[in-house]
Amino acid sequence: MTYDTVVIGGGPAGLSAATLLARARRKVIVVDAEEPRNATADHVHNFLSRDGSTPEELHRAGCEEVLRYGGEILRGKVIGLDEGFEVRLEGGESRHSRSVLVATGLRDELPDIPGVHEQWGSGVLHCPYCHGYEVRDQPIAVVGGSNRPFTIHQASLIRQWSDDVVFFTNGIELSENERLRLDARSVGIVDVPVARIVVQDGRVIGIELTNGTVVPRTVVFVGPMFVPNDALLRSIGCTRLDNGWVATDPTGLTSVDGLWAAGNVSDSPAQLINSAAAGSKAAIAINHYLLELDVTRAVSAV
Repeated sequence: MTYDTVVIGGGPAGLSAATLLARARRKVIVVDAEEPRNATADHVHNFLSRDGSTPEELHRAGCEEVLRYGGEILRGKVIGLDEGFEVRLEGGESRHSRSVLVATGLRDELPDIPGVHEQWGSGVLHCPYCHGYEVRDQPIAVVGGSNRPFTIHQASLIRQWSDDVVFFTNGIELSENERLRLDARSVGIVDVPVARIVVQDGRVIGIELTNGTVVPRTVVFVGPMFVPNDALLRSIGCTRLDNGWVATDPTGLTSVDGLWAAGNVSDSPAQLINSAAAGSKAAIAINHYLLELDVTRAVSAV
């Protein structure tokens, strides 16, 4: 069977695109590895009409909408994508398609600090727009790391949610102007390296420094390195930007004809609702692409 579109990835971008294409009466299938980036989060926020839902609830609702309009969902992992859009799955199965949307998201490479991985998504966070309101007015730590610009910006930004914010530089050397800006925001600065996140009864209670001092904190924000899950896009030869991310046009079209990318796989700052919108935009472009193929084939048959 040849599909009009194979959507690789069952997050907001992929499910939104599949729903639109199914409503456009296209033969569409979503291949979902069920490895969501937000699996550890308690709730999702800033998603109109779904604020406060769990990630599982949002995913289930999206799947139900795809199926309602005749789309298909296959639980599985794609391990290969050929130029002729033969989508190869783990286990030996494959699906052939006239177009493909890759919506495989990204992964967060977290600082190598004891306690960070264990508390990720609960006491350790990275996005104040996703979780800032829920931890408002608490004593908050921002821990510096490899993503230098992100964490320095975080320290200033998170001050909007609490008047008790401390930036633990953790190896970052601040310039005089950067210190001045943080001081002007009433953000505390600690230059002693971080040893670990202190956890008691499953909850963050402080930051332990390498000198043994423990600074009481109840929430920790970190700046992960954002790494796109773009192996499929790289394998098929998509053009990349100077920063290494895949290049797309405003609809998500890559340099490979018939291949789109949407969501965090090509746009690291995208919130869930932005990813869903990107999937919808890509789906419209995909349908127009398929329409042109249909019209051209019809004309040639006359």
